[in-house]
Amino acid sequence: MRVELPDLAAMERFGAVIAGKLQPGDVVALSGDLGTGKTTLARAIIAALGHEREVPSPTYTIIETYDALRIPLVHADFYRLEDPAEVEELGLDDYREGAALLAEWPDHAGGFAHEAGCLSITLEKVGEGREAVVTPGDNWQSRWP
Repeated sequence: MRVELPDLAAMERFGAVIAGKLQPGDVVALSGDLGTGKTTLARAIIAALGHEREVPSPTYTIIETYDALRIPLVHADFYRLEDPAEVEELGLDDYREGAALLAEWPDHAGGFAHEAGCLSITLEKVGEGREAVVTPGDNWQSRWP
């Protein structure tokens, strides 16, 4: 499925749709080239879940947690990982227990598409806007779109 995201308002609406369907144990795997809007979409999802403050990019911290939302959330940016095995060193499984995961650069962590709760989104630049290519895992089939 393709979703056109011509501007920031469309990205925020798309984030709100995802947030409304998100459940503990889910993964939203955000892929795309640099500058395609992965962090922007993650921020839109986090805001739609009830976070009212600034959302820092986890590029350097790798993992940011949000416990006071509608559901607990882990926002991870795996861009700086050089080997997927580093995910174990981060203790990602501990963070994920009872929470949903927003994963930027999921391929750097070994990927999550094999998980039934994974909603894979690849963002692409299209003119001045973006387009999302959405692939829902088995657990998303009844929730998406």
